[in-house]
Amino acid sequence: MLRFLLAAAMAVAPAAAQPFPAEAEEAAATLMARALEDETGYQVIEDLTTEVGPRLAGSEAEARARGWALARLRSMGFENVRVEAFSIPFWAREGEALRIVEPFPQALRITALGGTVGTGRRGVTGEVVRFESLGALMAAPMDGSLEGKVVFVDEGMTRTQDGSGYGVAVAKRSGAAQEGAKRGAIAALIRSVGTDQHRFPHTGMMRYEEDGEKIPTAALSWPDAEQLQRAMERGPVTVRLDLSVVTEKDAPSGNVIAEIPGRTDEVVLIGAHLDSWDLGTGAIDDASGVGITTGAAKLILDYVAETGEPPLRTIRLILFGSEEVGLLGGKAYAEAHADELGDHVAAAESDFGAGRVWQLETRFAEDAQEAGDRLARILAPLGVARGGNEAEGGPDLTAIAEAGVPVVTLKQNGWDYFDLHHTEDDTLDKVDPDDIAQNVAAYAAFAWLAANAEEGFRGGEATQGAQ
Repeated sequence: MLRFLLAAAMAVAPAAAQPFPAEAEEAAATLMARALEDETGYQVIEDLTTEVGPRLAGSEAEARARGWALARLRSMGFENVRVEAFSIPFWAREGEALRIVEPFPQALRITALGGTVGTGRRGVTGEVVRFESLGALMAAPMDGSLEGKVVFVDEGMTRTQDGSGYGVAVAKRSGAAQEGAKRGAIAALIRSVGTDQHRFPHTGMMRYEEDGEKIPTAALSWPDAEQLQRAMERGPVTVRLDLSVVTEKDAPSGNVIAEIPGRTDEVVLIGAHLDSWDLGTGAIDDASGVGITTGAAKLILDYVAETGEPPLRTIRLILFGSEEVGLLGGKAYAEAHADELGDHVAAAESDFGAGRVWQLETRFAEDAQEAGDRLARILAPLGVARGGNEAEGGPDLTAIAEAGVPVVTLKQNGWDYFDLHHTEDDTLDKVDPDDIAQNVAAYAAFAWLAANAEEGFRGGEATQGAQ
């Protein structure tokens, strides 16, 4: 395998366009081959999900996860291991229940959406009004017909390999409550934002309009949404919703950072988010990303120790806090490092589960496209194809990408990602060690090549390495 990867990675490109030194490409091939035989990434996932478990943002469990990560990264030999702390508003569920009261009394499986208000001890009871989509609810007249009712947005999600159906489906998570409240509804229900047909409702963050009425909101599992729909086909249905939640104005969170120092102050960033929702153990979302990027960084760390040759640029591993509740770790990082973002050469985040990487997307300047093309060519033996130049990099990288940092998306196969996303079913048994190893290989090669590129990827800008 090493010989095959090395031969493929060193395939000759036009002499005028060599964005990566030959020795860096050779090292990348070595890292890829080692990654495919290495179990570090999977072991990190297993240990995090077993020794910490669910890691709700702002909770005691997220604090334990930060402590766990600090100890693990220090024991691995990384330098400058630290927490950059920040505070967040805290929300947690205490209890949740939905029951058809009339005409067919029975319990339905729901989960409270993150950020929702509670119902109070008496709950809320009302007749359900169903809408096939959020758009249909938004088109409903403001005529008082929804006063005292429970709105039900019964919109499904389209399954795709790249998760592109999520953007449309997730709008109802906040929109159902916002639009329902404007029309006098007392509560909102949605069909879960997911693609499975199991009785595992999907949670996720929702938000209220700043000056709008706040009504309690919950998501039904797919079978229970179908059950409610069938009941409504037989006549009016009344339900009782009970949600109990806890909120605090300020709770501790933080980003865990570790580094492989380079010969310059420039930075290549790879990372994932450390927090998770509270229903499963957060194995897919996003302990897998933590394992993938930590495993990749550890391979590079060991390679540097073996060869005595540090990368040109510092490789920074960051485990973001509080991603699930609003990308708060990514925003905190962008604020804390605003003055040095110009020295960030490239960044990539792993936050789309545990599926194999199948495509490389970049967001490089037009005159730096050859670097993206060459990177894809080097990753090709892993089954990675060249994608476009509109990469987002990952949710926590949104703020630094907007500030001009070039980003890369190592796009994973997400065909079944939204079967598990934000549910009780997000557990370690869904993670394939071989798929994780392939991801580790891709991230290790990317990080090493970006850290040793002849120039940066912003186009027309000299970097410390090129001066």
